[in-house]
Amino acid sequence: MRLRLFVLLIVASWFGTGAALAEKRVALVMGNSAYKNVARLANPANDAALVGGMFRKAGFDTVDIKLDLNVAEMRRALRDFGGKAREADVAVVYYAGHGIELDGTNYLIPTDATLETDSDVLDETIALDRAMFAVEPAKQLRLIILDACRDNPFAKTMKRTIASRAIGRGLAKVEPTSPNTMIAFAAKAGSTASDGDARNSPFATALVERLPMPGLDLRKAFGFVRDDVLKTTGYRQEPYVYGSLGGDDVSLVPAKPAAAPGPQANPQDSVRRDYELALQAGNRDAWEAFLQAYPDGFYAGLARAQLKNVAAEEARATAAAKARQAEDEKARLAAERANKAEQEKAAAAAKAAENARLAAEKAKQIEETKAAAAEQRRKEAEAAAAKALADKQAAEKALADKLASDRAAAEKQATEKQQAADGQQKVATIAPTSSQPSLSPTETAKLIQSELRRVGCLAAGADGDWNASSQRSLTLFNKYAGTKFDAKLASFDALDAIKAKPGRVCPLVCNHGFKADGDACVKIACRAGHRVNDDNECEKVQDRKPVAARENNKPRDDERKKVEGVPAKPQASGQIVCGQSGCRPVRAACRLESKVSGGVLVNLEVCN
Repeated sequence: MRLRLFVLLIVASWFGTGAALAEKRVALVMGNSAYKNVARLANPANDAALVGGMFRKAGFDTVDIKLDLNVAEMRRALRDFGGKAREADVAVVYYAGHGIELDGTNYLIPTDATLETDSDVLDETIALDRAMFAVEPAKQLRLIILDACRDNPFAKTMKRTIASRAIGRGLAKVEPTSPNTMIAFAAKAGSTASDGDARNSPFATALVERLPMPGLDLRKAFGFVRDDVLKTTGYRQEPYVYGSLGGDDVSLVPAKPAAAPGPQANPQDSVRRDYELALQAGNRDAWEAFLQAYPDGFYAGLARAQLKNVAAEEARATAAAKARQAEDEKARLAAERANKAEQEKAAAAAKAAENARLAAEKAKQIEETKAAAAEQRRKEAEAAAAKALADKQAAEKALADKLASDRAAAEKQATEKQQAADGQQKVATIAPTSSQPSLSPTETAKLIQSELRRVGCLAAGADGDWNASSQRSLTLFNKYAGTKFDAKLASFDALDAIKAKPGRVCPLVCNHGFKADGDACVKIACRAGHRVNDDNECEKVQDRKPVAARENNKPRDDERKKVEGVPAKPQASGQIVCGQSGCRPVRAACRLESKVSGGVLVNLEVCN
């Protein structure tokens, strides 16, 4: 019970995880190398490609890799990713490039930033809070990984509009307020990270090696990343993780399925896991609680070495604080012009405090060396134990395989003897592998064409020639039936789908003057005085303007005389007169007279 309480306290004091395997995982990977106003960074683009590939191999549903983004592109990428995070259980943002801390707030620097003054930071960069806002909708785990603690060239040239405004070295410590949130820095707050001499930074290299290990909890994974980076950089760069999670393990790659029952697990495994948790916490309370639970054994000795290292660090910090106080007192007395004796006393105290600090620093280095040696012994012992276990399992497997092979050989020999005795021969038969009918391509095409005609998608005959007309017909079927068959192929799948349709699928198309009536085209009948227009609809026929009748054989001099005011001679009977109601013969006892109307010569019927 005491051990269980200890483990819960350690986990709660540092960080935990969500579910062991998220249902949907999404990642946004950004790498800025090509800065326009400062020197180019060699590795961020390479690091982004490496880490993005790691997420894809880990089985993430969506991995967006964005390189060399300006400020507008970074905002758009985070906005779009926020929409994807709303549907996800795990959301991860990785950023490699320049970052800056201003008055305790961290900002990510796009490639087009100039940052001539400190006030430009608010307009030309992206606050880390914006990335936290993007991952916040995720249901189980929100993870932000920043390889952005590089030495910032903008801070060296930036003008301060307010002298007291603080521009930090590296990034500032963060405390996420959302639950189940982790933020991993490539270097501890207030320090800078190395870009590395190789193609990738030490932090990115350690990430892709440790995070995708099957079944490895993220807390332990980032602990191993920390150890790898410290070793690679000669203990100059220490990655750090901020945030708080739950109590269950979560890994980027699920654990491999459990093997068949075999030898019992090593009883030291639980002790080792608790030791690693205490190592992650790294404080006095954790090591004292571990020693209370495990006072003896190999790991107890390692824990005592780590506890001495913690004590040495505490002594060094106390000595350093006393040295600063002594120096402050010395300066205060000098400023207040105290007497010589008091100043000498303060100077002696300051010197003694400084000597104590140096001694504590040296003691801390010694204890760190001892702790590192103890940790190395632990790793070597665990590696030897793992090798011994692997060798034992390999030997057991080889023995089991040999026994199985011997048993199979004996059974085969017995079977062959029995067959020889019975005079039988073993005959191998090949079962049909396909349930599809044996039809030629022409026969298949002809069946599909017949079905396409039945559902109204083919007008031509079924001749078995899968030509352009047949392909257009299958394309029409896809359109109206919602299918996606390849129109270039006459397949059995398409035949089955068309057969499944009970009636017409493609709409009936008729020529001009005809309309669809069920499965047939019928002629459009318009009522009297109407006709079919270009839109295949009935419209009323417009009346034509009446044309005045004129005798073609009338002498031109008579017309000239009428125009000049001389009356024309009466026309003989039997002439035709036209009006608004049409043309008709001149009535008896009537005659035609010509008259100019609107500049036009017309004939009028005049009766006595």
